[in-house]
Amino acid sequence: MADARVLHLSDTHLLADGGLHQGLVDTTATLRHVLAGLAGVGPLDAVVVSGDVSDDGSAESYLSAQELVEGFAVEHGAAVVWAAGNHDQRLPFAEVLLASPAEGPLDGVHDVDGLRFAVLDSSVPGAGYGELGPEQLERLREVLAEPAPRGTVVVVHHPPLPAPTVLHDALRLQDPGALLDVLRGTDVRAVLSGHYHHPFVATVDGVVVVVAPGVANRNDVLVAAGQERAVRGSGACLVELGPDGVRTTVLTVPGPGDGEELFVLTPDVVGRIARDAGVPSS
Repeated sequence: MADARVLHLSDTHLLADGGLHQGLVDTTATLRHVLAGLAGVGPLDAVVVSGDVSDDGSAESYLSAQELVEGFAVEHGAAVVWAAGNHDQRLPFAEVLLASPAEGPLDGVHDVDGLRFAVLDSSVPGAGYGELGPEQLERLREVLAEPAPRGTVVVVHHPPLPAPTVLHDALRLQDPGALLDVLRGTDVRAVLSGHYHHPFVATVDGVVVVVAPGVANRNDVLVAAGQERAVRGSGACLVELGPDGVRTTVLTVPGPGDGEELFVLTPDVVGRIARDAGVPSS
C-alpha cells in the first residue's frame, strides 16, 4: 500500500493565445485532453510539473497551466508543485505560479503533510542545457540534513541520467554526479525530472530517478543516429512511494493521430541547435 501517490507531468510547452508548439500542436488543448484522460487516477498527494511548463514564457501560458493543473489537483485532493525548465522564463513563471518575485534560480521547498518536495531550478537563462550551481547544492544539502516525516522527493527538470539522443546529450544536466553526491545517504525517495519527452526510470547510486513522458509530444529514441524526431503522443507517470520502495506506472493518454510524425531534425540542424543552446565551448 502506497503511503504517497504523486502524479508526475512534464513538458507541457504551453503558448499564449492558443499558439501551436512547433507550429503543429495545440498544447493547451493537449494538456486539457491529458488531464481529462487521467480523471480516474484516484486520490493524490501531489501533482508535480517538472518544467517546460511554457514554450514562449508568456504570462498567459502560465495562467492556462495554473487553471488546468490546479483545477485537476483540487478534484484529486492534491497539492501542486511546479519546477522551471529551460523553456520557462523565470519572471512570469514566478509571478504567476509561485506568486513571488524571481530572484535567481527558482528553487523551493514544499511540505505536503510531511512529504517534502525539494525543487531545483536547473535552467540556464538563454540556454537549453541544465546546471546546478554550488550555492543551490549547498542549500539542498542543508535542507536534507534533517529528514522529513515522510521523506523527500527532489524535482529538477534536467535528469541526472544519460540522454537518449544526440541533441538531448548536448542539452543534458552538467555534472549530475554533484547532485547525486548531495542525495547519497539522505531521506530522498525519488528524483522527478522531464526534458527528454520520453519516460525513463532508473536507479542511480541508490536513488530512483523518474523521467516523465512529455505532454507536448514524444521523442523518438530510436531515430537514426544524429537526428531528432518527434511524434504525437502524451502521457504522465504515477509515482507511488511505499514502504518497500518506489513504483512508477507510465500512463499513456491516447489522442488523435498518436504516433504521427511531427518533425525530423537533420544532423546539421541538430548540430546548430547544440551549438546555440548547449554548453559554450571554451
